[in-house]
Formats: sequence, structure tokens, C-alpha cells
Amino acid sequence: MKSLTFILTLALFSFTSTTKLAKPMKGEKAPEIELISHTGKKIKLSKLKGKVVLIDFWASWCGPCRRENPNVVEAYRKYNKTKFKTGKGFEVFSVSLDRQEDPWKAAIKKDGLIWKYHGWDKEGKTAQAYVVSSIPTAYLIDGDGIIVASGNELRGMNLHIAIDKLVE
Repeated sequence: MKSLTFILTLALFSFTSTTKLAKPMKGEKAPEIELISHTGKKIKLSKLKGKVVLIDFWASWCGPCRRENPNVVEAYRKYNKTKFKTGKGFEVFSVSLDRQEDPWKAAIKKDGLIWKYHGWDKEGKTAQAYVVSSIPTAYLIDGDGIIVASGNELRGMNLHIAIDKLVE
């Protein structure tokens, strides 16, 4: 039920927006993200320039998101210190679409999401900028901040295959 509510909320954003937003595409610069982290600090995507980054839109109440989390953790552990063609290191920038803070923080801990970039998109502005219509949704960006893959290309083993293509 929560997932249907979220999808309807995103649809409402789309219909009530006065500006038609275009979904960020492969080959384009990833839009900036600035959110408050689970520790209360401001985090920005641009601070990760020089690293390959997975931008992962998810929520604690989203079953498919939670089932994908172990795969993302495995990718983080595998590639975190890897040297890439356009940078060094792999990072995950999680964007939570939870409406309540406590379940989000509990899911980070329970699922063992060990990276430090967990942002809370409480108002849905980042999801709107990325034209997120369902979750999980992900974007992979290279060290220059350019989108190199998105969507289903980044789930399961496809995530590892996409990252492998960027290894030096």
C-alpha cells in the first residue's frame, strides 16, 4: 500500500509541475544532489567527483529495494578501492524516499548499508529532478559525473557488469 501511495504521489508531482522535467539520460551530467544524511550532515553528490558513483533511489518500505540491498553492499565491498578509467574508488549515494526518518535509519542498520552517503529526500525534490517514477531506481556515474548506465542495467549481476566496464 505504501508503495502505491508513493507512486501516486510521484504521478501527482508530474501532473502538477509547471515545468516539464526530462529524465537524465546516459551521456549527460548527473544533476546535483544535496540532502541531509542519516547523521544530520549535509551531503552533496559533487563532493564525490573523481569516483564512480551509484545513485540508488530506495525506501525502507520497498520490498524490491530491500531485496536488492545485499547486491549493492557486495558491489560496494568489491569496488570501493578500485581504480577506474575516470577515477579512483566506488561510492554509493543512497537517496531514501521514506516519509519517516526512523524506519529509514533502522533499514540502513538492519541491511548493513556500510557506505556513508545516505540522503533523505523527504520532500521528493531529488526524485522529481531525476524523474523517478518507481523504485528501486539507480544511476551509475563515472568519475566525471557523467551518467553511464541506469535502470534495470544496474540490478543484480548487471550492476557488477556495468561497473566492470569502467575498470581501468
